Amino acid sequence: MKLEGIKAQVGYRKPRQRGGERHVITPNVLDRQFDPVMPNQAWVTDITYIKTHEGWLYLAAVMDLFSRRIIGWSMQSRITKELVLDALLMAVWRRKPIKGVLVHSDQGSQYTSHDWSEFLREHGLEGSMSRRGNCHDNAVAESFFQLLKRERIKRKIYATRDAARSDIFDYIEMFYNTKRQHGSNNGLSPVDYERQYLKEAEKRLVN
Repeated sequence: MKLEGIKAQVGYRKPRQRGGERHVITPNVLDRQFDPVMPNQAWVTDITYIKTHEGWLYLAAVMDLFSRRIIGWSMQSRITKELVLDALLMAVWRRKPIKGVLVHSDQGSQYTSHDWSEFLREHGLEGSMSRRGNCHDNAVAESFFQLLKRERIKRKIYATRDAARSDIFDYIEMFYNTKRQHGSNNGLSPVDYERQYLKEAEKRLVN
């Protein structure tokens, strides 16, 4: 094949992760406590990748562990610290937490950057990180990505990144957050579970 100038056609490879230097590592404060008792106590965040014929599309998502609601997300063609910062900025803008929130991630270079730790500090957020090489420490975030790929992407390769963005946006905002039932939410969607919590909290204040 080499002499004839022929090359085999191969499928997509998993994108290479640039290791970079480790900067700011924080302890695993979350410690697999995945069931907080109210919203905005603990958020988890992670990154996944989606195949398109234009190349990889990277998705960063931020989830509120209380309801399993995706409260921030960002999709870009490059896996940079801006990807995760944009997702967290959306979460802060949407939720406007009054008290400090625990934000848990893995030890990827995007999350160990000084910009990430500075963003946490400036917004009164507390960092937490999985132990190196231990995926179970961030299992709930990874579970969301598994649902996305099983229920919507289904091993397809999108024609363009824009097509992927549109479909993933629809899944997150029009289905997962508002309609998908969760066993951890007593069969309610993340949005309905939070509404139920707020109604019960208002009743307690009145009484």
